[in-house]
Amino acid sequence: MENADLKTSSCTAIISDLHLCEAEPVNPKFPLWKKYKTREFFFDNVIKDFLSHIEGMADGKKVELILNGDIFDFDSVTSIPTDPIFRVHWVEKKRGLFPREERALYKMKCIIKDHPEFFEALREFLLRGHRVILIFGNHDVELHYQAIQKEILRTLNLPEEVKKSFRFVEWFYVSNQDTLIEHGNQYDAYCVFEDPINPFMRSYNYITMKLPFGNLACRYIMNGMGFFNPHVDTNYIMSLREYVSTFLRYMARAQPFLILTWFSGALMTLYYSVRDRILAPLRNPLKIEDRVQQIADRSNVEPRVVREMKELFATSATRNPLLIMKELWLDRAFLMLVAFVGIFQLFTVMKAAFGVSLFWGFIPLFLMVPFFLFYSKSIISNVSSYKEPDERILSIASSITSVKRIIYGHTHQARHEIIGPVEHLNSGCWSPAFLDIECTKPIDQKTFVWIYPSENQQRKAELRKFVGGDSEIFRNPRSK
Repeated sequence: MENADLKTSSCTAIISDLHLCEAEPVNPKFPLWKKYKTREFFFDNVIKDFLSHIEGMADGKKVELILNGDIFDFDSVTSIPTDPIFRVHWVEKKRGLFPREERALYKMKCIIKDHPEFFEALREFLLRGHRVILIFGNHDVELHYQAIQKEILRTLNLPEEVKKSFRFVEWFYVSNQDTLIEHGNQYDAYCVFEDPINPFMRSYNYITMKLPFGNLACRYIMNGMGFFNPHVDTNYIMSLREYVSTFLRYMARAQPFLILTWFSGALMTLYYSVRDRILAPLRNPLKIEDRVQQIADRSNVEPRVVREMKELFATSATRNPLLIMKELWLDRAFLMLVAFVGIFQLFTVMKAAFGVSLFWGFIPLFLMVPFFLFYSKSIISNVSSYKEPDERILSIASSITSVKRIIYGHTHQARHEIIGPVEHLNSGCWSPAFLDIECTKPIDQKTFVWIYPSENQQRKAELRKFVGGDSEIFRNPRSK
């Protein structure tokens, strides 16, 4: 399959960020709990119509479909097997299984079970002579496990001669020697998967993966705070006032001790971020060049391109525990704890020496509130800023791969613009992304990039939106 010649293509369609995961049962008592994950917002039936639509747009030409990362969301799958072949840790029971192969395989089977229409639509598309390229994103890095890839191929049930038209790609892909396509998380310090060439780590008696900080936060915080939609940053990155308002409006009755859920989840996120940094990567020096060659073949490039593209990766935020603590609000929690304990100890001594009531200790606590609020407002999250396209990265990646067009996903923000010498597009998302907890304000969804031959024999790219069985040009403020 890796040796198939997929270097030329006439028509290419790119979609990303489907975030397929298990279906969340409707909670009759609290219907807004993880509402975005319920079957009500599944779009599997639309995929078949979309694939038929792009076939029509190709006008008889074969179509190259790029599934550009975060197609599956392993982080949001929280099911636990009823009769597991492995010991389930108490943390896994609360927040989902660890990223080990046998556990990731169970998650993949859960996704397949709840999305049969999606896999059937892909199968029919491939049987009609088209091709599918599956690029790994940050929420589906478990696709690196061979067992997961084999399970997907088993589900697609393709004849041997058709399997060559389906390809797994580690992090980037060059289409028709004119377009670089990658998910884009490798330039996001909070979501970078540090070494897709050597993706696994060796622990005491098992093989695992070093998940990006964003994945850990989704698993250990968001999975326990089911009213926050993880697909839109503004749903969980708020000011203190917005957090309090949202809690009182939606969560006070359902999760009165939400602050404890957040605190325990933040501590687990910090712990696994630091712990994973000390685990030894699993490398075989005798196989490194073979591995680089394999990735190069899958990506339609020379091996040197793989090495050079890897040099562009962002430095992982997990290397800076203080930064992680600030993003998790643990620094503010620590300040409050120190202030409370210090004042309590001071007034305990004063009560013993002078008979001063401990209730007087609330006065300095109240006097510290303005300082705490000022400090909290001075901390600005960098999560969103790291997701913006960087002209330097675009220019260098363009030079390395000899293309003038680069397409990302990851940000969920569809866009088409010229940045420096590069035509940049983002395919947006198909995920259940809403601006509100009630799931009544969806962001622009079902957008895709369409690349097709123009009159001068060079390919042209458009950002389009799939609506009602048809598509239209998608206009955004950054369009050129």
